[in-house]
Amino acid sequence: MLRSNRNQPAFTWRFRNSESYSSAMSSAMASSMAKNSSPFKVVLGSSSPARREILADMGYGFTVMCADIDERAIRREKPEELVKALAEAKAEAIKLKLHGEDSAQERDQPTILITSDQVMVSKGMIRERPKGQEEAREFIKGYSGDKAFAVNYVLVTNLSNGASKGGWDIPEIYFHHIPEDFIQSVVKEGHMTCVAGGLKLTHPSVLPFIKQLIGTMDSVRGLPRELTERLIQEVLGAK
Repeated sequence: MLRSNRNQPAFTWRFRNSESYSSAMSSAMASSMAKNSSPFKVVLGSSSPARREILADMGYGFTVMCADIDERAIRREKPEELVKALAEAKAEAIKLKLHGEDSAQERDQPTILITSDQVMVSKGMIRERPKGQEEAREFIKGYSGDKAFAVNYVLVTNLSNGASKGGWDIPEIYFHHIPEDFIQSVVKEGHMTCVAGGLKLTHPSVLPFIKQLIGTMDSVRGLPRELTERLIQEVLGAK
């Protein structure tokens, strides 16, 4: 049974229109604390624009490095196990790429690697990035008038001492009825096949169909801020 991360407070946001979303996002951005002179380096192991935006909003400077792994070759029955395995595989691939950097420099300034993965779960079925528009349409039809879970796993590794910490965050999304004509038109735009679950929830035309979100929008976008920050501090403090 899927459960949200109970170590974090639960938030319920009801979005009625894009203005409500913008207001909520502005509040979240205003609350971020900048790390102006970070004593460590950060590598984000993700090609996701949303994850880059969230990490930058958290105040971190970072470099981006993609794992370039075959995600479809890694299979697990449970969604929690799948996202964990994928985040770990990404970390291992990137560590191999980074091997050979100046180890003395790493000792002077720790390097933190952040990898993560997300899948959607609807009606008990795991929904990754759809293989095409037809699969995206089927995914979205399944959300109509129902709910879905965004299952995230974040893995943070201190490359200087080998310490790693990971954790899950699982927001719940409840949907209004989504008309067939809307499904057809939004899929034709081409944006939906690039995200886990086949539905970009931050898309302005999608927001009116979100009845309720239990969790945080940054988690829905793929990088839960509070969890990520906690994991960073934990690996920095590890001996």
